[in-house]
Amino acid sequence: MSGLLESIPDAVALRCLAHVPLHLHPNLELVSRSWRAAIRSDELFRVRQEVRSTEDLLCVCAFDPENIWQVYSPNCDRWLTLPLLPSRIRHLAHFGAVTTAGKLFVLGGGSDAVNPLTGDHDGTFATDEVWSYDFVQRRWTPLAPMLLPRAMFACCVLEGKIVVAGGFTTCRKSISGAEMYDPENDVWTSIPDLHRTHNSACSGLVVNGKVHVLHKGLSTVQVLESVKLGWAVKDYGWPQGPMAVVEDVLYVMSHGLVFKQEGDTWKMVASASEFKRRIGMAMTSLSEEVLIVGGVIGPDRLNWDIKPLSDVDVLTVGNDRPAWRRVAPMTRCRGTILGCTQLTI
Repeated sequence: MSGLLESIPDAVALRCLAHVPLHLHPNLELVSRSWRAAIRSDELFRVRQEVRSTEDLLCVCAFDPENIWQVYSPNCDRWLTLPLLPSRIRHLAHFGAVTTAGKLFVLGGGSDAVNPLTGDHDGTFATDEVWSYDFVQRRWTPLAPMLLPRAMFACCVLEGKIVVAGGFTTCRKSISGAEMYDPENDVWTSIPDLHRTHNSACSGLVVNGKVHVLHKGLSTVQVLESVKLGWAVKDYGWPQGPMAVVEDVLYVMSHGLVFKQEGDTWKMVASASEFKRRIGMAMTSLSEEVLIVGGVIGPDRLNWDIKPLSDVDVLTVGNDRPAWRRVAPMTRCRGTILGCTQLTI
């Protein structure tokens, strides 16, 4: 990397480039070989942190098209498409998706493909494979596999490490096992098992610095007190429905309303009645906002058609009067959301 800008030291030029949004990086690479080297360097992304020009982006994978991820930038209200995930499994679904250290991680899951002749499941039910996408090098890389194959499991990031727990194995048997992944060393280690396992999919979220594992349809939550102490079973009585954490505050969509947790009580912050007919959508957070992404409409007793959606609706919960607004729809992905996670880079 040399001679980025004439008569300007490279260190200063790099600080200038650090302010350029991520979606413009492919254009900058066309200037010269030295610019391409700078744009694809770890040093540039380190400088982006120094000058506080990091961006909050949203990574999304939907049922259609298969194994394609898109990234949304709220700064420019546009979507970028990542290269095809090179998994051997077609229609990968029921996986875990998280981000840490500026990379996207896709873990486990299995095929959602269906035999068009018989209607039967047509593929691997659960896998142990792990992939990461490097936004600097712009490529997918296979990583150390999980200790157990699993699908429909809880997956979170805790202090830079990835925690997975519960789910189902290749034999479609629910498991209580849990593991932790160290991205720096590409190593998996066992951590204490969940106290309980259930014959239902589970999900995970981090609130107040602790991993919470929830099973669909159950009021109890299993909380990772610490890797040494293991899990505690809590009955918080949380409302049932999609959840998102915004600045360490939990939001839930239930019965056509969005609620905010305030201590032991729940405060209604906005109506969500327009989403009642939508299924398979994702509720997530980005910066100080709640987002509803994708999903499908129908069928109902009056209309048997199924309409896959690419819509994205945003609720700014920090406002005195939160109101929904629509932003740019996904340009490739549509339908049921399989993976959705926030990235800071």
